[in-house]
Amino acid sequence: MAIKSEGFVDIDLKTFESILSRETLNCKEINLFEAALNWAQSACCKMDIDPTPQNRRNVLGQALTMIRIPTMTLEEFANGVAQLGILTPQETIDIFLHFTAKNKPNLSFSSKPRTGLKTQVCHRFQSCAYRSNQWRYRGRCDSIQFSVDKRIFIIGFGLYGSSTGAADYNVKIELKRLGRILAENSTKFFSDGSSNTFHVFFENPIQIEPDSYYTASVILDGSELSFFGQEGMTEVCMGNVTFQFQCSSESTNGTGVQGGQIPELIFYGPMNSQGQIGAAAVSTTSLSNNNTPSTIIGNNNGED
Repeated sequence: MAIKSEGFVDIDLKTFESILSRETLNCKEINLFEAALNWAQSACCKMDIDPTPQNRRNVLGQALTMIRIPTMTLEEFANGVAQLGILTPQETIDIFLHFTAKNKPNLSFSSKPRTGLKTQVCHRFQSCAYRSNQWRYRGRCDSIQFSVDKRIFIIGFGLYGSSTGAADYNVKIELKRLGRILAENSTKFFSDGSSNTFHVFFENPIQIEPDSYYTASVILDGSELSFFGQEGMTEVCMGNVTFQFQCSSESTNGTGVQGGQIPELIFYGPMNSQGQIGAAAVSTTSLSNNNTPSTIIGNNNGED
């Protein structure tokens, strides 16, 4: 449950403590602190007591010390936490000393940053290529549909850049489900002219549920000639997640399962019991191993 959602204040204290104990939380500690204040405010109202700073601290109990306040920025602490009266005067002084003093005091709050979720990348092509009559972007939509067998969070796409030297691109990325836009972002990226992919991110992670198809789309404006992927796979295993790919009717620039653009999906996903990502990407189904790039990519591939 998102910590900023209305329903978050209705969870019980044990559940809240369980959330705060996670090393894999991918949010700022200041946001956790604000969520704790909102939760405590609601708890005080349910108990019919005034939500004073001391009462909010009392209802939070041990949960307050599970927030890693020393890992906030000095500005976040000084302009927010330190002025709200939730901490004792001594705790406030000690945390200021932690930020600024050479000899740091012992704290009741952990100063170790959370590890967060590990970024993973699903590669859907086995190779990339370019030719004299190459793939052209020209402001048209490249799109692909995908599904997963476990819940993940998409954070962005890996894209191919110019094959004719360094170039700047204007890019719009979009993620849809059943025609409804879940997220979009317009930005720029610089391509150095190599076959390396370039990562473009959404503002926030998007939750992807298993066994439903989602549509990833991108529109780029810039240098027309680009690298393109080939030997595409319908199924790719990355760590503990299996991706399935199929063509999208929204793709007007020729991208499909077998070849084209959007070579990478960047995501947060489940790890093994040791907290590791697991095996590297393993292709399990290739549509073609012997085709030339022209037959792999298809007839409407942005070429002249």
